[in-house]
Amino acid sequence: MATQVLDGKTVIMTGGARGLGFAMALGLARAGARISLVDVDVDALGQAAAEIGDEIGADRVIGTATDVSDDNQAKRAVDTTVAVFGGVDILVNDAGIGPPAEGRSLFNNPEKFWENDLARWRRTVEVNSIGSHLMAALAVRYMIKCGWGRIVNVTTSMNSMYSPGYGAYGPSKAALEANTAVMAKDLDGTGVTANVLVPGGPANTRMIPDDAGIDRSKLIAPERMVPPILWLASPASDGTTSMRFQAALWEPTVPVQQAIERAGAPAAWPQLGTQAIMPDD
Repeated sequence: MATQVLDGKTVIMTGGARGLGFAMALGLARAGARISLVDVDVDALGQAAAEIGDEIGADRVIGTATDVSDDNQAKRAVDTTVAVFGGVDILVNDAGIGPPAEGRSLFNNPEKFWENDLARWRRTVEVNSIGSHLMAALAVRYMIKCGWGRIVNVTTSMNSMYSPGYGAYGPSKAALEANTAVMAKDLDGTGVTANVLVPGGPANTRMIPDDAGIDRSKLIAPERMVPPILWLASPASDGTTSMRFQAALWEPTVPVQQAIERAGAPAAWPQLGTQAIMPDD
């Protein structure tokens, strides 16, 4: 893939200050994209924007402190992106709250669902599910007008969706996965696609606590997200929609169809089939 395959495209990267979001944002910037970083952490956001700006030019990156679950703040982030860069072509919903880990080991002594703090449960759903939906609903209007665009939602592995102790994290990511399939169907014929990208296992980010007892060298490096997001964000993926891809299985050195077959699967588990008995059946 050409190194500047995203020249002229504008990306909104939520959760872009650290971890997976920052790695993807930097990779997309190196491919020619203009980057609008969105994150709730003001200090980390400033550092990330400065680091990317030092490499690609300060005029090609902005940072907007945003709680994506807040209607007004989400709208401001999209409006600011459009005002500075003239539009939005690609939205990557990476902002998220991880499983509860305070006070006990997530892996060795996880909380039971009835022990979850209800305020945190609600907050996790608001950010992971509602915030991602809100950002997509705001940004997609500009994509539809242009007849081209990308929505990429970062969910999680199926194991994590129903692991014990994962509180609202698993259910909120499952909701986002299902919503991706809805988005893809609603966007049919518009030139805008909606897909899912996941690391494919525990990633080496702050969401894995140090007390987990895991060798961090065996965790998936955030940079593994870059090759598949570059392809998903580019015109090369035209027509690919309602799919989920595991970054750890994506092989950039093989023909793309082989990479798709190895790392991809339909989003939101359609293999279960249509089970509802409809009135017209």
